[in-house]
Amino acid sequence: MTDEQAMWRVQNEDDHAAFAQLVQRWEAPIQRLCARMTGDLHKAEDLAQEAFTRVFHKRHDFNPTAKFSTWLWRIAINLCHDEQRRRMRRPELSIESTGNGEEDRPQMEFASGDGGPAEAMQALERAEQVRRALMKLPEHYRGVVILRHYENLKFQEIAEVLGIPEGTVKSRMFEGLARLAVLLRDVRNPD
Repeated sequence: MTDEQAMWRVQNEDDHAAFAQLVQRWEAPIQRLCARMTGDLHKAEDLAQEAFTRVFHKRHDFNPTAKFSTWLWRIAINLCHDEQRRRMRRPELSIESTGNGEEDRPQMEFASGDGGPAEAMQALERAEQVRRALMKLPEHYRGVVILRHYENLKFQEIAEVLGIPEGTVKSRMFEGLARLAVLLRDVRNPD
């Protein structure tokens, strides 16, 4: 069953098995997106769960001629933007926090490899540098870079998800990657 067929069944028949199938297919990609957008694995799990809650509650708003994945990505991106705005208004520290800032956040571990411990540590350090640089990008650049390079969406799909022209997606990608390169160069050459 395609995503659109499953969503049709959820929308018209309140089919919980079809909804569970959608969650099973999309839970990991949505969690990855949210983790990369927020830099927080625990918050990403919450946001992914909220995204699927919204899908179910807003199931009657889904356009049956639309692509389900585009609708779901948009819901998740909006939730991430809302979370970023909430953080800007009212920053929080965890109970375990030392108050020193970024190093207090849970660390994301995406690196894996067959090399030894030294190679694994280097890969984790590089991944952490990229994650930190990515988090420094403005939201509108970060979202495009993540959807393109981590979720492998095409420019046209990103344009549909974000509701912007494809040319804007491409210019944001170019500018986002340029800013990311500067941030990463500054990490390698701190003067």
